[in-house]
Amino acid sequence: MNSARAPLSLYPLLDPAVLSDPYPLYTRIREHAPVTWDPYLHVWVVARYQEATEALARFSAERAATPSALLALGMGKLVPMAEVMLRQMLFLDAPRHGRVRGLAASALSPRRVASMRARIEAIAGSLVDAVAGDGEMDIVADLAEPLPAMVTAELLGLPASDHVLLKKWSRDFADVLGTFQHNPVNAASIMSSIDEMTSYFRDALRDHADEGLIAALLRARADGDRLTEEEIIANLILVMVGGQETTTPLIGNGTLTLLRDPIAAAALRADPALMPSAIEELLRFESPSQHTDRIAAMDTTIAGEEIAAGDTIVVVLAAANRDPRRFVDPDRLDLRRPNNRHLAFGWSSHTCFGAGLARLEARIALDALLNRLPEPRLDEESVRWRSNHAFRSLSALRVRWES
Repeated sequence: MNSARAPLSLYPLLDPAVLSDPYPLYTRIREHAPVTWDPYLHVWVVARYQEATEALARFSAERAATPSALLALGMGKLVPMAEVMLRQMLFLDAPRHGRVRGLAASALSPRRVASMRARIEAIAGSLVDAVAGDGEMDIVADLAEPLPAMVTAELLGLPASDHVLLKKWSRDFADVLGTFQHNPVNAASIMSSIDEMTSYFRDALRDHADEGLIAALLRARADGDRLTEEEIIANLILVMVGGQETTTPLIGNGTLTLLRDPIAAAALRADPALMPSAIEELLRFESPSQHTDRIAAMDTTIAGEEIAAGDTIVVVLAAANRDPRRFVDPDRLDLRRPNNRHLAFGWSSHTCFGAGLARLEARIALDALLNRLPEPRLDEESVRWRSNHAFRSLSALRVRWES
């Protein structure tokens, strides 16, 4: 097939070569039209910034498959997964979304996040110091995965020693979210993880510590309302996944980006005050969450395209974050970029409420790497990307230094 004449689609992301560098594909789609019909995936694709913000604000987030829909498709084994997702704030519209998010977000206030700084610094420092004398490390396995897993466990009020188990469940759940149309390749493994997570968190509700998100959700009230046990479990799973599957790639992708740009890395090492701006640029440049879905609740029009009720809209956050109509010279890393209102954490009412914690963890992790290791060098051949097109995350990234 002549690629120049082939219909534009996100389908090529299933090719590992495209997935390793999806930005040329995103550019072709973005420059073709504000809103594009994908004839292979049967969805509308939005890749420009202005239309992306409009779609995120206007269209419905209630896109999780219902149990009845899965049964009709002969996928009854996935019903328990659907029952969990239908209770998660990620897949809810107002007023249900506001109710669940309000009760959950009250337990992760800016003050609570700030109070965790010393503990995060201690964990990150210990992880880096543990390998400092080895002369090499895998950024993903040795830091980017365990740090968020440990922090998330302690945030929830769970034993930090359970972080390996939490990471496995998080990866399995993210693989469902990161597959087009939520069609997992290994349903048996996914459902085993769902069963294990549900049982684990149900036990945690009974044996929870006095501190942590679990205790806060059990105590949370708003106008006399409270979350049910099923809602708490579903959203604990969401927080567990979100706390890892955004922060792990932010640390890993950010490290890779900086090591590929030694001038930027040197500037950040020389000026620590640049770190907050650098984190925002790293989020924009290599967005951990590449795309998200919305559903048209009714017949409507966007960018001149008529969208029918029930149609799926895929908002490509990573493409919008490199839209030259919004960002000057968007394919260039600029750690001092002004007015960097990227979409890496979403938009409008569904902006990630754990974004502050993710930013803090990434700042601390990158600071530890830049200042505790003597000029780490990238092993380019070690770079491996996960086969997940919704979450852009490395599976391996080795660096070396003179020990």
